[in-house]
Amino acid sequence: MADNIKVAVFPGDGIGREIIPQAVAVLEVVGRKFGHQFNFKSGIVGGAAIDQFGEPLPEETLRLAEDADAVLLGAVGGPKWEGMDYAIRPERALLGLREKLGLFANLRPAILYPMMADASTLKREVIDGIDLMVVRELTGGIYFGKPRGIEKFGQEERGVNTLVYTTSEVERIARVAFEVARKRRKKLTSVDKANVLEVTELWRKVVISVHKDYPDVELSHMYVDNCAMQLIRNPKQFDVLVTTNMFGDILSDAAAMLTGSIGMLPSASMGGQTDKDPHGYVKGMYEPIHGSAPDIAGRDIANPLATILSAAMMLRYSFGLEKEACAIDDAVFNVLEEGYRTPDIFSEGTQKIGTKEMGDQVVARLKEWKVVGS
Repeated sequence: MADNIKVAVFPGDGIGREIIPQAVAVLEVVGRKFGHQFNFKSGIVGGAAIDQFGEPLPEETLRLAEDADAVLLGAVGGPKWEGMDYAIRPERALLGLREKLGLFANLRPAILYPMMADASTLKREVIDGIDLMVVRELTGGIYFGKPRGIEKFGQEERGVNTLVYTTSEVERIARVAFEVARKRRKKLTSVDKANVLEVTELWRKVVISVHKDYPDVELSHMYVDNCAMQLIRNPKQFDVLVTTNMFGDILSDAAAMLTGSIGMLPSASMGGQTDKDPHGYVKGMYEPIHGSAPDIAGRDIANPLATILSAAMMLRYSFGLEKEACAIDDAVFNVLEEGYRTPDIFSEGTQKIGTKEMGDQVVARLKEWKVVGS
């Protein structure tokens, strides 16, 4: 039994305020069914925090995240704040949380549910059986490198961003990726642009070096442009991909659409491993990979499944609660199998429902789930 699990809950902006309550409801049912006590504390982040406090990541919110065992995040941003300086836009809250909490590894699974094949724009024979994981470095690279900014350059302006990685940064994300691959199909593809970028030449060199400690894992290398093409041409060739912050940001969104909707894909952002559980992590932040979708906010049509599946990843990776995570995964599978769909994944012959009802359906399946030994 896990007692008093502290979860910081940050709904954020747009549909985040609708999807997060569904995930919390799911975790509450899991707690009651399996005998765990979740202690949820809510905080304000992103655009909502800018409106109230003048900054995207208030100190109080950061302290709440630091004190929690895990963070459950909705989504941030929207057109309302797009004209602001980059330093204080809602998205800076995400970068700040990742940096302050030491969340250097982002895991983004892309799994095609068989009943969802028709929701994808690709042919069934191309996508049937997709089950891949993108491991993205999260606290280095061009998103954090300095110098950065817009400066005067003669009679014009010049924008500057710096792509930089150290040996240790590459080594630690490579080890996470090898460990993930070791628990899956033992195939790792490292994605870089080593033919053009010296930084990723170093990346490849370090990954090759780390591979010596994982001889049971098959390692291959692929340039990022070819990888983008291969994800569309033959995605089933991939098991685990490891790549830089920016490349991972782009490729994981492409992988998401293979599954039919970005509304179906969860993610986990994690730091170093704990001493008490070799399969867990010191801190994790869990969120859907989609954005705040302000155009559909408040209409009860957003898909909460990515957020609910993110909660399952939280149980699995932060707390080692595999059985509980599987119960959520099974509940989502069963709801989809029974034909329930939010508008983004709706197709002829299925039943269209709203955000809250989708959450209620998952909760209902969880209540029916049989705990072995009960």
